[in-house]
Amino acid sequence: MSDEKPARETIAEDARIDALEERLNAAREREEERTKSQVQGTDANYRAGNRALADLLGGILGGSVIGWAFDWFFDTLPWGLLVGLFLGIIVAFRSIIRSASTPPKDPE
Repeated sequence: MSDEKPARETIAEDARIDALEERLNAAREREEERTKSQVQGTDANYRAGNRALADLLGGILGGSVIGWAFDWFFDTLPWGLLVGLFLGIIVAFRSIIRSASTPPKDPE
């Protein structure tokens, strides 16, 4: 029974399959090279957006806390809170505009 042939015979490697694999590998390398530079730019934009959000939230919350503290010490409710909130918003927008107007640093 050792002389039995398998149900399917193994197929020899085809030169067309090897050429296709080489072309696929070359295309993958080109795609990785192409998308690598885009990912770095995307990361920079993501960081800039997070920075703008942090500036905005920090200005509003910081101004509110300072204004509330001013109200608490001097019993001027609600004027200290309103002035602190207004000043916090102005500082936040000034910071966002300043960071948006500076040119990005070249990573190279």
